[in-house]
Amino acid sequence: MSEEQIVKTRTEKDSIGEEQVPIDAYYGLHTARSLRIFRVSGLHASPRLIDAYMMIKRAAAEVNAELGLLDRDVSAAIVRAAQDVLDGKLRDQFQIDVFQMGAGTSFHMNVNEVLANRALEILGLPKGDYKRVNPNDHVNMAQSTNDTFPTAMRIAGRTAFGALIPQVDALADALSERAQAFDRVVKSGRTHLQDAAPIRLGQEFAGYAATIRKAAERLRAAAHGLEELGIGGTAVGTGLNAHPEYPARMVTRLSQLAGVQFRLAPDLREAMQSHLPIEDASSSLRLLALELIRIANDLRLLSSGPTTGFGEVLLPALQPGSSIMPGKVNPSVPEMVNMICFQVVGNDLAVSMAGQAGQLELNVMMPVMAHNLLQSSLILENGVRIFTDLCVKGIVADEARCRRYAESTMALATALNPHIGYAHAAEVAKEALATGRTIKEVAVAKGLLTPEEADRILNPAAMT
Repeated sequence: MSEEQIVKTRTEKDSIGEEQVPIDAYYGLHTARSLRIFRVSGLHASPRLIDAYMMIKRAAAEVNAELGLLDRDVSAAIVRAAQDVLDGKLRDQFQIDVFQMGAGTSFHMNVNEVLANRALEILGLPKGDYKRVNPNDHVNMAQSTNDTFPTAMRIAGRTAFGALIPQVDALADALSERAQAFDRVVKSGRTHLQDAAPIRLGQEFAGYAATIRKAAERLRAAAHGLEELGIGGTAVGTGLNAHPEYPARMVTRLSQLAGVQFRLAPDLREAMQSHLPIEDASSSLRLLALELIRIANDLRLLSSGPTTGFGEVLLPALQPGSSIMPGKVNPSVPEMVNMICFQVVGNDLAVSMAGQAGQLELNVMMPVMAHNLLQSSLILENGVRIFTDLCVKGIVADEARCRRYAESTMALATALNPHIGYAHAAEVAKEALATGRTIKEVAVAKGLLTPEEADRILNPAAMT
């Protein structure tokens, strides 16, 4: 083996034993051990979860120094180290698998070790020499995985929702704009995928917009729930080893760092035992996903064709749709939206199962909850933006085809009910379908209406 291939290491030890750590690594033995044990998925913590933890560690170093519990120089070094990570540095040092030790202790210690070693470097001391800055005693002062991980989940989730909600609002606006543009386009409605009474295309799109606005309101309500933090509960929610003023000061500082008005949970035990706000947030994403699936599938139907389908709307042509059929263009963005939403629905089930798995003072399934919530929010944020910009905004109507369907639908017979009765109207519809004539032609031919009455009663636009 060449000298270049030899990985130089340093030796670190704890109560379990010794571990070899790459000499240049900012993480320590707990992380190295976890990297060796938990080789599962290759999935790592969301950048938003890392950012949330950096805010917690920075805030804790500042608050503990203010309370006279942490050396000011050590505090300053930890603060600077945390800010380095927030600024995008050292990101490659967080490689713990999503599926790891329960409660997220492996990832939390990864954070503590990286910040301790970066702080040591800032102070001019070697990595791994933890006498001056210790991952547990200093970086983790007045903290536990059991209160920091739930807090980080909520901060990260709230940040994610802050990015998602504007995209959902923009989608609702785009659907509303299309509704206005299509307001005079009359078409056949469909129920049970069969002909139904006429409706305006704009009315269909207005319904989509109203649904998305309702989904956005649910997201806002869930985001509010994520603003309640249980920081300061430490191991079991009693605040052991934390200064009495620490929780309130932490919430104030975290609000400043995140730009969100957080509030202290009224019961720190409950904030560790239950993850109802996370479950509620995931549920709101699932409900948004279900509505997006429905709307995306409607657009796929409405744009089907171009010659053998509904063909009532045209979606923007973004790319060829087949490797063998020339000229084929598929509804690629709605298909992408479907796949994203299927993943979100599955993620919510994982969050739900993890949420009910809490026992006594702690729910140890937090890492998988965080991963699924943050992945769902991220892919919805990006997917909804693409759906809005590259699909919805560019939809156009085939007005001639819509009008033809509106004038030929068998459901026009519904308008005859008040004039000739349901039974006669059903006979008219049956004969029209059998002969290929229109409802209007049959009604006049049978002497049930005069031509003038038929024009007035069977006007599709008037029915909408």
